[in-house]
This record gives sequence, C-alpha cells and structure tokens, in this order.
Amino acid sequence: MSNCVFVWDVDGLPPESDWTVVLWRGFAPSASPSIISIPKLVEDNADVLKARYLAWVYDLGEKCIDGKRVVDHLEIRPEFSYWWMTLIAEKCNYAASQHINDAIRLMAFDTWTTSRSVRRVVLVSSNQPLAECMRMWCAALGVSFEWQQIDSQSVNLSLVRRIYQFLPQFLQALASFLFYLVDRWPLRGVGLKEWRQTRGRVAFISYLFNLEPVAAKTGRYESHYWADFPTELQRGGCKTNWLHLYLKDPLLPTAGKAASIIHEFNRTGKGEQVHVTLDSFLSVRVAFKTLRDWCRLALSGKRLESKMSAVTSNGLNLWPLYSKEWSESTVGPKSIINALNLNLFETATKALPKQRAGIYLYEQQPWELALIHAWKSSGHGCLIGAQHTTMLFWSLRFFHDQRSYKRSGCNELPMPNKVAVNGPIAMKTCLQARYPEEALVEVEALRYLYLSEAKIEICAGRVFEHGPEKRILQVLVLGDYLPSNMQRQMNLLVQAMPLLPMAVNITVKPHPNFLVHPDEYPSLNMTVTMGSIGKLLAECDVAYSSNATSAAVDAYCVGVSIISLLDPMTLNLSPLRDCTGTLFASTPKELATALLFAASAPRLPSSQQEFFTIDPQLPRWRKLLLESLVGS
Repeated sequence: MSNCVFVWDVDGLPPESDWTVVLWRGFAPSASPSIISIPKLVEDNADVLKARYLAWVYDLGEKCIDGKRVVDHLEIRPEFSYWWMTLIAEKCNYAASQHINDAIRLMAFDTWTTSRSVRRVVLVSSNQPLAECMRMWCAALGVSFEWQQIDSQSVNLSLVRRIYQFLPQFLQALASFLFYLVDRWPLRGVGLKEWRQTRGRVAFISYLFNLEPVAAKTGRYESHYWADFPTELQRGGCKTNWLHLYLKDPLLPTAGKAASIIHEFNRTGKGEQVHVTLDSFLSVRVAFKTLRDWCRLALSGKRLESKMSAVTSNGLNLWPLYSKEWSESTVGPKSIINALNLNLFETATKALPKQRAGIYLYEQQPWELALIHAWKSSGHGCLIGAQHTTMLFWSLRFFHDQRSYKRSGCNELPMPNKVAVNGPIAMKTCLQARYPEEALVEVEALRYLYLSEAKIEICAGRVFEHGPEKRILQVLVLGDYLPSNMQRQMNLLVQAMPLLPMAVNITVKPHPNFLVHPDEYPSLNMTVTMGSIGKLLAECDVAYSSNATSAAVDAYCVGVSIISLLDPMTLNLSPLRDCTGTLFASTPKELATALLFAASAPRLPSSQQEFFTIDPQLPRWRKLLLESLVGS
C-alpha cells in the first residue's frame, strides 16, 4: 500500500503497518524505504527549499490587492512599509516564528510526493494549522485525507497569563503597551541632555546587555558585543554616542537599575562617550503617535488578510500556519511594540546632532528596519550594520529572495549603506545569497578577538591515556537563549550519563538570558559559571552545545571537540552545520557515543581564520570608519 502515507507528527516511532511512514519530526532508525524522515529530506534539499520559502514570502509582499501591492498598502511612513517589520517578513524561525519549520517540511513533503502516486494521507498530530494545510493540499490534488488528532501537551501557566491569553489580540496589545510604558517609564529622559548636546559624530546602536560586570560596577562601559573597539576609538580622539536597547538581565533587572548605570556611563564618559536608551525618548506624545499608527495597521491587516491567504507556493497553501502570526503582526502586542520602536527611533535620531556615521548590531530584527528608516530620514551619514556573530544557513531572517535587493524607490527593503561581515565564511554566505557585493565589507570579528590570545593546550587522548577509570571527563555545556532548547539539551545529557563508563564533571555556561540551576538536575555532577569562555574551553575535554548556540564556534575555532544537539523538532541551526569534524547527536545513545569518541580524539588544529577575520589592531574597522567619515 505504498500509495497510502502515514504522517507521524509525534515523538518516537509509529505502530508497524504496510503504509509508507513519514516521520515529521524524527530520524529514521534505518535505511528502510518504507520509513521517510522529513528532517532528513529537508537537509538533503536544503538549498532548493530555502529558496522556495524565501520566494513565497516575497510573493506575499508583492501580492496586488485593489491595484496596490501589500507592501504599498502597509506604507506607514513615506517610502517605508511596515511589511518589513511583520513576523512573516522577519522570518525568525529560531524564536518568533517556529512554525516556519512546518512550512519548510510541507514543502519537502510536497516535493517528495511529486514522483509518487499518493491516494491517501493520514496525519497523526496535535497541530491544527498543520492539519489544515495538509487537508487543503490533499483536496487540491484529489487525495483522501484523515486527521487523527491527539491531545497537545499542556503548559502550566499562571492565572494572570491564562487570563491574558484568553483576551482578544487587540486587548493583549493594549495591555502589553500599558505594561511596557509603566515598566520602562523610569528611563524616560535619562541622558537626553547629553544626547542633544553631544559633540560626537559617530553613533552606535546596541543592546544594554552582555555588559562586562566588573567594568559596569565602576561606571565604565564595556560590552562583549564591541570588545575594545569603543576604548580604542576614545583613545584616538573619536567621541561616540550610544543608543542602547535595554534588555533585562541579572546585572540590570529593572529599568531603574538601567537608568542608574546610564547616568554613571555619562559621568565617567565626560563627553567622550554619551549614553542613552531608546526608552529615554518615551513621552505622552510618542505614546499617542504609536496608538495612531497601531490603529492604521490593524485596519490594513484585517482588510488584506483574505486576499493574502490565497498566495501559494506552487499550489501549496501555507496560510493556516500564518493566520495567527499575521494578526499578531498587525493587531497584537508585536504590532504595537513595533510601532512604538519606530516612533522612538524617529524621536531619537531627530534629537541627535547630525552624525557622520552610525553602527548597529546587524541581526535583521524589526527594530533595525525602523532604525534604518529613521536614520536616513533624519539626514545622518553612512549607516553600517555590524554582524557580531555567526550567520547560520537556516537562520532565515538574514536572507531574502534576491528580487528584494533590487532598488525600486518605492517601499523597498530597508538596507544599511554597508554590512560589515566578520570573516570569510560570512562574506561567502552573503555573496551566495546574492546580497549586493558593493554593500559588503569584511572587518575584524570584535566578539572573537580573544581567540587571538587563547592558549588552548593541544593534547591527544587525555581522558583515556591512563584508562577510563583514572580520569574524569570534563564536559563544558554551552547554553541556549531559549529555555525550551536548553531544557532539551540538558535532558538529553541526563539520559546519556548512565551509558558512560567514566565519571563526568559538567560545567554549564548558560546564556545570560536564561540561567540554569544545578538543583534542577540532581543526577548530574555539575557547576554553573558565567566565567570567560576562553578559560573554560582551556579546561574542558569536550564541549556540548544546543542546536543553535553560536558559542559552538568558539570551541571549534580553538580545536576543542564539539558535539551539537541535532534536534528533529527544528531545522539544523548549528553554526557548524557544514564543518568537518563536528559531532551531532539526537538520542542519549548517540550523545554517549559522541562523548566517548571526543574524549579520546586528538584536538583539532585551530581553525579560527576559517570563520573570522581576527587582528587586534583592527585595521579593517579603522579603514571602514575613516572612509565613512570622509565620505559623509
């Protein structure tokens, strides 16, 4: 019955049958032709599927409705379309839009079936939008469809959170907006006097996050994002301005704490560095302008949805996956915060004396697009997007259909004047994606400059040189930004430990945004530290990272054996996806085997230059900034 397909969207393996089994979120245990792994199909056809998805997003924006494109209907400022700030256009499959995984898998499934005669599809899943997409696909092809619905996993929520989720989207948006204003109001006006009177002509837009704690306590601004670059500029007589996006962390848990540290930065900066936060520009006027923009977006979004829902990818309709997301982008909390950021950036850039150059963290998030528009509208000089970490193949927010890069002069994709990429791999990735070559420039990787000083001992077979019972395996766990990913990573480690023949010491370096507590994993002999990653790598035998942790590259660059979690629930977001020597594990047995192999394997030679451009003297950054200042 090969023309009958059993789609299994559940953990583990389905009951045995004569049907062709399609594992929606799992890997086949063998090479059996009757068991198909969709995650494997995605990886086998990655380039084609990625291009197909980007084309579908582009076609959505270009859809003509009542004589105007969607991007034109969503024009929120002259020549600036809110379309580029929506969740669909953002394409953040890592955190904000995880259902992109299902969209890509549906495309892989559609491709796989083109050479097969399928008469019946049975889907076992709790995913209602996926079931609706599959039903529409079957109906279009005359294929019989059955959905065997299973109960979804319940999530424990507080009473307040349950009430909030029960509210309509527009009430959620208003509640979120009010909470944001109350929470961030202590930052209102902080640093504005210095900002308006600054003599600096170079501005940085960055996060008030990932600060160096020791420096912060003494009132000095040091950020892991920028390494020594701000200090070097200051030594060279270059006065700088800093616009920070405040993110809560253990160092700055409240807006009041953030306000205090901004005051301290300005006091110690003595005019050489001027600091404000984006929330410093909050006002009643900004709040009312935000509400006005939000109401316009809500009306436009509702009017456009019925026509946009008909846009398909080669006949495959993906809209059921995106209906809620569209509402979130145009009516819900996301839309009102996006509108607020746009108004805040407009206020901040207009209040700033004319800048000859601006540099911001390049991640392709919605606030960056608002910044680009506001910066250029205010008449400032060269704007540079600084790539500060790895550019992952499946991190789709970094990529657009190549047609998006054509300059039409009408609500086009907002782009900085230059994108400063941090090494040869990023440059190659951008060129392959058809990003305009003239807008790319290679610079030093500021966050990874410490690699030039890393002294990692090269030692082969250290764990087993005296027998497994004589040595304790030192495992460094590199944490993830998302709690769900971190928990999955740790749970797999817990299950793998009984399969190892030696004692194991585990050191966890969590992401600053999600701390891990040892008492949550009592069976592990573990400690948690926020220490220097260079020092931690020097002391470990093997590093173990989640599917999407960029810190895996740090280990790879200094030759430490690295094991990455291969999560069938998501696309392969590992920065080491195509790197030889990387070990991947998706089961406890695979992880235990990988740990044993890594423990006895020699360390690889340093490969930092393969990834990053590293020179502590920063000649490329100096040249780029000098050219930007001269040319502005």
